[in-house]
Amino acid sequence: MKQFLKYVLATITGMVILGLFFSVVSVVTLLGVSSTSANFKVAENSVLILDLNGTLVERSDDDPFAGLFSSSENQTIGLDDVLQAIDKAKKEQNIKGIYMQGGALAGASPAMLEEIRNALEDFRKSGKFVVSYADSYTQGAYYLCSVADSVLINPQGMLDWKGLAMQTVYFKELLDKVGVKMQIFKVGTYKSAVEPYILNEMSEANREQITVFSGEIWKEMLDDVSKSRKLKAEVLNQLADTALCFSSADMYLKSGLVDKVTYSDDVPRVISNMMKLDDGREYKKVTLAEMANVVKNSPKNISGDIVAVYYAYGNIIDRPSGYSTSEIAASKVIKDLQKLTDDESVKAVVLRVNSGGGSAFASEQIWHEIVKMKEKKPVVVSMGGMAASGGYYISCAADRIFAEPTTLTGSIGIFGTFPDASELINNKLGVHFQTVKTNKYADFGDISRPMNTGEQGLLQAYVNRGYELFTKRCADGRKMKQDDIKAIAEGRVWTGVHAKKIGLVDELGGLADAVAYAKKKAKVEDCTVMRYPAKSNVFEVLMNRVSTDTYADAQMRETFGDYYDMFMTVRRLSGQSSVEASMPYIFKFNL
Repeated sequence: MKQFLKYVLATITGMVILGLFFSVVSVVTLLGVSSTSANFKVAENSVLILDLNGTLVERSDDDPFAGLFSSSENQTIGLDDVLQAIDKAKKEQNIKGIYMQGGALAGASPAMLEEIRNALEDFRKSGKFVVSYADSYTQGAYYLCSVADSVLINPQGMLDWKGLAMQTVYFKELLDKVGVKMQIFKVGTYKSAVEPYILNEMSEANREQITVFSGEIWKEMLDDVSKSRKLKAEVLNQLADTALCFSSADMYLKSGLVDKVTYSDDVPRVISNMMKLDDGREYKKVTLAEMANVVKNSPKNISGDIVAVYYAYGNIIDRPSGYSTSEIAASKVIKDLQKLTDDESVKAVVLRVNSGGGSAFASEQIWHEIVKMKEKKPVVVSMGGMAASGGYYISCAADRIFAEPTTLTGSIGIFGTFPDASELINNKLGVHFQTVKTNKYADFGDISRPMNTGEQGLLQAYVNRGYELFTKRCADGRKMKQDDIKAIAEGRVWTGVHAKKIGLVDELGGLADAVAYAKKKAKVEDCTVMRYPAKSNVFEVLMNRVSTDTYADAQMRETFGDYYDMFMTVRRLSGQSSVEASMPYIFKFNL
């Protein structure tokens, strides 16, 4: 008994000490947050530091605990934070330039990199410099950093420049071995989101569309780098076929891809020379986090008018799942949009969409709310890396649609999937079911047997009606004939530059361009740009940290890296809607 009590007391003591430890850490962190969240004053001769290591996401959380749980290589970088920091740095007279520390940016789509690149181009036009250095450049990092006035690389560094490869994953053989057959219902020759469940290789239609849009994205990248490095696009394309990453740093210099081969400890001298600090003075470094607390150097808005930017990114679902921070849950989005519609101080709304789609039903409900909002104020859409299928569904009603040239959009089509697990249940597991029913379709949805002809006809008719509705929504929103929409629909994916040519997009540009148009449309130049939904406060972040689902999601994102989206696709199979408006997003860019 004594021994038992001894162990119990030791356990309780340990739990108390552990609790006190976490309490102290939390308090210290909160105090640190309070001190750093105050307005940050930029010192003279400062340089903004952009550390390009980590995972790039559409919008980051204000997580003061991030540094305690992950290294800088595993940091999450918000595209929103980067773009705002560059814009502030352009207007802040004490910031003389930007230093980009090249690395590996997981999760970065070509359109996200393009938007940062354009912001850096705009920054350089203000007369300030941009310099980059990397021990080694990934292809995506080089595409981004090639915009710099001076590109530096380590003498033993590697530069990856090899073209684009897009990889898709197929599960049919796996499903066959398990004993599950996916019953497919779809509309659209190119609606290839169902292919991974019924094929072991690409269909010709899917290969055709991927070949076209990957070629268009690569052309945009070649043209951008060609312009910045003053090299012919043809030469850059030829270099991509030479396994460039195995060449020497001197070869990169000779080819004109970089400006200097040097070590990292030489970077401060290079920057000082660009700033002409030849009297022993040192430049000050400003981080992304510090830049977030710099007050914009612009006239104070006295009108009280607001242009709202609402972020909608991730899989489109009916209601919050509880295990992912990147999702468009219709029930929540609708409530948020209703508040913005009713708020008279909000004069226009920019919907920032980055989604490959999801539930067709949820997409329709969000579309309906946007139509209602349009009756009271302008609605503009800014497309991120992807706004396809359901992502396009919720965008098509906007007054104006902006997309980057490399945005993936379109994929106007509907599909339904339903598993037949009879082989698994009956033959492999030896489990058998007997059903007694009062009506013909009372057991509709039973996965222990294949669908009969009547059930298949009902579900296909339902999918067909969904497609008719989807194409009608697009036709009404784009002011086109429904037949013309159908001619470019069929589930086909288009790049932003191609989508503009066929009428699915109005203008090529980023979020800043969409905001500028919204101001003009609402006739409110003197206004405040507010971002919604509000980011989690410190206490909400702390609660999310101790939430099992949220913590597990963060760990999976860190572990799987670029393959996170593929993993989540498999995870969502068990909970997806029977009818979806999704694009074939199970592929990986080699950026």
